[in-house]
Parts: sequence; C-alpha cells; structure tokens
Amino acid sequence: MELENDYNVTDQELIKRTLNNDPEAFERLFTRYKNGILQMYLQRTGNNLPDANDMLQETFVKVYVNLHRYNPVFTFSQWVYTIARNTFIDYMRRRNDNILSIDRNTRDFQQINPASSAPTPEEKMILAQTSKEFDTVLEKLAPRYREMIVMRFVKEYSYEEIAEELHLPLGTVKTQIHRAREKLCELLNGRGNIF
Repeated sequence: MELENDYNVTDQELIKRTLNNDPEAFERLFTRYKNGILQMYLQRTGNNLPDANDMLQETFVKVYVNLHRYNPVFTFSQWVYTIARNTFIDYMRRRNDNILSIDRNTRDFQQINPASSAPTPEEKMILAQTSKEFDTVLEKLAPRYREMIVMRFVKEYSYEEIAEELHLPLGTVKTQIHRAREKLCELLNGRGNIF
C-alpha cells in the first residue's frame, strides 16, 4: 500500500495501517519520531551514540510489539516518549548495576540501594505477546539468538544469570542479546535495517 505525502497522513492512520501488516506505515512512524528520541538519548547520555542507538532500537521494538495496546486517548507522541523514557530508566538501572558491581568493596556500598537488573515490564511484554506473527518471527531467529531472547525476556534472567548459565563472558552475552534484538527488529519490520 503506497502512502501519500508524509504530512497528509496522521499517526492514527499509520498505526491502523501498521496493525494491518503494512511495514511501510511503521517505517513512516519510526522516521517521524526517531530523530527526537535519539536527540533525547544523546542529551541524557552525554552524546554516547552507541548507547543512544541501542536505546532507540529497543524503544521501537517495544513500540512495534505493543502497538495494539496503544490507547488513542493519549497522543501517539506521548505514548512513544513514555516508552522511550522507561527505556532510558532501564538503561540507567543496568548502568548503575555495573558500577555497583565494581564498587562492591567500598564501605558505602551498604548504604546504596541497587536498582534491579530484572527486565522492565516493557521487556517482559516483548516475548509475552501471543500473536502468531510474533511467534513466527521468533522462530526465524538463529537458535542462539532465540535462546538469548527467551532467556532474557521470557524466563526473565538477568544478563549475569544468562552468562553463568551459558558459560559466556558478560560482555559476550550483552553483545549477542543486542544482535538478537537487531535481527528481531529486521524480521518484525520485514524490510531490513530501519532501526
């Protein structure tokens, strides 16, 4: 389905078309909001482009998977930015967990209440969806990536637990989950790399 000029198509129309399996419509939604969200992430991370891109990617996976839950009572931009904000909060939690693991021997550690490294509610929903489309896409992932996604989002393992279970370095686990998420984005979109 070919879309008219971007300015003439509302977010609501693009949402409707996306829910009717029009990948070009989702690509338009992504294009509308990606720069603003990326800028927000860059400002909040001190211009850390790799982390900002990771969060952008994660945000739009969540948007796509949960689009059927969007409530038109709120503007779409409010909904997207809420997901983006929550993704950033989760990023900070994971970052603080890493900092705390380095500082375990400091005497102030006992006074710090570390944030959880458990998946956020949005992360839990990524694979909790029961739609056949998502299950089909999940089956298209390479077995290693599928295993990582299932462990992280379905079984709710922390990165550390996955590393221990698979006997892999923590950095390898994070990299492979990142790649698995990228591949999942590509497959969900059906058009290749837009994230």
